[in-house]
Amino acid sequence: MLWRHLRLTLEMIKFEHSVFALPFALTGALLAFRQSGFGTPGIARQLLWIVVAMVAARSAAMAFNRVIDAEIDARNPRTKMRAIPAGLLSLQFVWCFGVAASLLLFFAAYQLNPLCLRLAPLALAIVFFYSYTKRFTTFSHLVLGLCLGIAPAAAWIAVRGSLDPRILLLTAAVMFWTSGFDVIYSCQDYDFDREEGLWSVPRVAGIAGALRIAKLLHLLMVICLLALVYTLHVGALALAGVGTIVMLLIYEHSLVKPNDLSRVNAAFFTMNGYVSVLFFLFWAADIFLLKPSA
Repeated sequence: MLWRHLRLTLEMIKFEHSVFALPFALTGALLAFRQSGFGTPGIARQLLWIVVAMVAARSAAMAFNRVIDAEIDARNPRTKMRAIPAGLLSLQFVWCFGVAASLLLFFAAYQLNPLCLRLAPLALAIVFFYSYTKRFTTFSHLVLGLCLGIAPAAAWIAVRGSLDPRILLLTAAVMFWTSGFDVIYSCQDYDFDREEGLWSVPRVAGIAGALRIAKLLHLLMVICLLALVYTLHVGALALAGVGTIVMLLIYEHSLVKPNDLSRVNAAFFTMNGYVSVLFFLFWAADIFLLKPSA
């Protein structure tokens, strides 16, 4: 029974989707180590607790979202078979899981440094707040983007114990990237959002308009990444990584048309997984192979 609940819980929170934000968090950590020097003791320990904190925060946020949206999910044909509306997991169990994940986040933050611990409640407040936003604002996609975007800044703080404003360019890049692909994904719920009065971009701008907005958001992501290349003085490999992301995003947008949403899942899951992982690989290679210039 316990293993069944664990499997259902991991499916419910889409545990495998941690790949979307985790590579950006690790990039933020590596950029921070680049500034402070890789000879600093305890690097492996810091990276471990950064990963634990990241996964715990996301797990708590997803559990909270599934509880808050349970009634809406039950009415949506696309989501009615999720664990709670389908009766596979109880609200009480999911609440307990969310509390446990939140406590694990606080413990991981405590293991990192005092500033991380002080900011942990704010991080949770942001990711919990997202679950309510589609009820009253079209900017819900940007709030979701911010939830993922704080990961690299949080990782920087975990390493350095303070915030460098330059890393906020990576926060902005992740925010625009996430917002863009979330707008694409939400096109599937256009009819449902209209019936329920939910404030998604497709419901307000139409599917064609939403896809144009998603392109604009991804353009803003690229601009932020180029600004980050300039301000942090990273090298050619990092710039090549940005170029690779541009090509992947162009292909991602080619998969989805206003009159054909059949490939949304390929655009959302496959291509965005490639974007985050390849970004990390290019930037990690740049950090380790090219000499830094602070």
